[in-house]
Amino acid sequence: MNFFEKITGSDMTKEMKSFQARAKVLPAEYQAAWGEMTNNLWIHGDFTGRNLMPILDSALELLEVASADGQSVEEVLGDDIEGFCAALVGDDGAKTYRDKWRDQLNKNVAKKLGGLK
Repeated sequence: MNFFEKITGSDMTKEMKSFQARAKVLPAEYQAAWGEMTNNLWIHGDFTGRNLMPILDSALELLEVASADGQSVEEVLGDDIEGFCAALVGDDGAKTYRDKWRDQLNKNVAKKLGGLK
């Protein structure tokens, strides 16, 4: 990845297009599960989402292998896709981008208020 790709995020756009092309060849129930998984995983990303690319790749590979083996989505992911996604990113301790922004805001406010004394 060169500097331009990192700044513009074009490398991630290419990777996401690749993921979408791979997902399109899956059966319909797997495509729906993939869509739900991406929606649930993006909230755990950092500002750019780069930390999610390996996780998304592994999740899609899991769906591809399960589909090839003839397993159902429920057999692979269970009934709770949101819970499965939370487990992928670290379960209870996983912070969303909202949590990270909230922590940053609280630190900045505390620093400003501490400087007023």
